[in-house]
Amino acid sequence: MAALVAGLLFGSFLNVCIARLPAHASVVAPRSHCRSCGKTIRAFDNIPVASWLWLRGRCRACYAPISIQYPLVELGTALLFAACILHTGVTWPTLLDAVACFLLQGLAVMDAQTMLLPDTFTLTGLALAFVLKVFAPGISRRGEVAWKTVEDAALAAALLLLIWLLYRVVRRRNGVGMGDVKLLAMMAAFMGLPLALLSYFIAALAAAVFAVVLVAQRKLRGSDRIPFGSFLAGAGIFAIFAGKPILTWYLGFFR
Repeated sequence: MAALVAGLLFGSFLNVCIARLPAHASVVAPRSHCRSCGKTIRAFDNIPVASWLWLRGRCRACYAPISIQYPLVELGTALLFAACILHTGVTWPTLLDAVACFLLQGLAVMDAQTMLLPDTFTLTGLALAFVLKVFAPGISRRGEVAWKTVEDAALAAALLLLIWLLYRVVRRRNGVGMGDVKLLAMMAAFMGLPLALLSYFIAALAAAVFAVVLVAQRKLRGSDRIPFGSFLAGAGIFAIFAGKPILTWYLGFFR
């Protein structure tokens, strides 16, 4: 229950980040307000999920519709936090997974909406992963953990930069955004290089299928971009909960 409540509260804050960070606006001020009429939202109209249901998805002042994204993000964060608890119990790795899920969900939505992956989330997430791993309770060889975290992040970034360079040479245009590079580095810092690479493979496959479907429906042209960061972040969340069994199964073929 505590994980669900915490998830709802953090999900409410995540909505603020999603709305403001791509526009380089402060998440502290001004207070939450209606994006249509500018009216400040009162505290009892800002209760996660419940207020949206009570107001029937409309602003109390101007009756403008409030996007269903808000309760979905709040509920999604709550469910992810609860899933982290069920997955690894009340442990330090659970905290690491919950922070990663919070960041990845926010980045997935932001990239889908704006094609942007703000440094405020990717680089801050990279730093958070480093701190949470190096200063985890009971860690004796902090130097080795610090080096491994940096090494995983650097290798993941280098791999994606290599793909960017090859695509640039062959197609003479950018095929990978620098935001994707920072996102994969952040994911490697949180979950390790193997799971980050698995996430990249799943994301690339899903994005390719998505693009083929859109091309078949004539909704995507060769010059159009798709929010690959959303696929990568979503695959990262999947890998947190199911990645290790998949890797164990795959590596079993080489024994």
